[in-house]
Amino acid sequence: MIIRINPRALNTSEPLAEALGRPVSSQEGLTDHTVVAHWSGLDYYTPFDEQQTWTSTEWAEHLDDPAWQHPFPADPKGDHRAIWHADVRLAPDDRDLTGPEWSEIAHRIARAAGIQRPGDHQGCRWIAIQAQPGRLDLLANLLRVDGTWAEQPHRLLALVTAEGRRIEADLGLIPPRSGGPDPDSAARFAARYATPQANVSDAATQLAGLLGQLADEDTGPLSTVRGLVEHAAHRLGRLPHAHAHGGAHQLELIARRLHGIQQDLDATAAALPTAPAAPPRPALAPYGASAAPAPPGARLAR
Repeated sequence: MIIRINPRALNTSEPLAEALGRPVSSQEGLTDHTVVAHWSGLDYYTPFDEQQTWTSTEWAEHLDDPAWQHPFPADPKGDHRAIWHADVRLAPDDRDLTGPEWSEIAHRIARAAGIQRPGDHQGCRWIAIQAQPGRLDLLANLLRVDGTWAEQPHRLLALVTAEGRRIEADLGLIPPRSGGPDPDSAARFAARYATPQANVSDAATQLAGLLGQLADEDTGPLSTVRGLVEHAAHRLGRLPHAHAHGGAHQLELIARRLHGIQQDLDATAAALPTAPAAPPRPALAPYGASAAPAPPGARLAR
């Protein structure tokens, strides 16, 4: 099972179309075999199960609705993109899952990602779409029903990836062979470049900090480059030139690849064996003792 967190979006139409594998339509309804899970407050907002007859356009409008109720929303970092999208892909040789199994996967990933909390009917609006073989898509509006922003956990990708490993074990699914970092190879890589005075865990901790800095969503160089590319795509897409839209689309694909590299670096850093906390050193002078080592650099939450 490979879990990918996609770049956030301003509205649900494009992520939902990607989840369905076809354009969002005002004529086509989605059955409960397609929407396999949803937020707990949906039944309070749609009496008589009217959502069973909703078109894909109406599902998109339902997820986007908090932005209409709370105009011009922005998270604490000033980001206006409220739509969160993650996709889960099974291994090609995995067995076919039942509807309840897809629903269980959706709820467990939603809890790990911080978009669902038991008994919270004022939380995020989210749905899980199972419209393509071996694939599940979760779409959520991070602007909660009560107008506040959802607080997703620190090191989000590492947490949902770890939950994915537990789901694989519980449901008898095949772990990815090449879709994620190999902890053993990561340790060997750390040992190869460790100095004679440092053990593998110490070197791995340093490397994890370095990779976290590279992939950091707020201050990392890849995030800066990705932001510039996204800005260029936005400006190019507004030009009237015939080739502008094609160029803007190519830049958007480049930005997505950069985001994927950030995720891969983050997952690799999470898989590295970190060193345990070192005990305090004995005093070297009558009036002082050595300071405890500073913690390695850590990536800020997205």
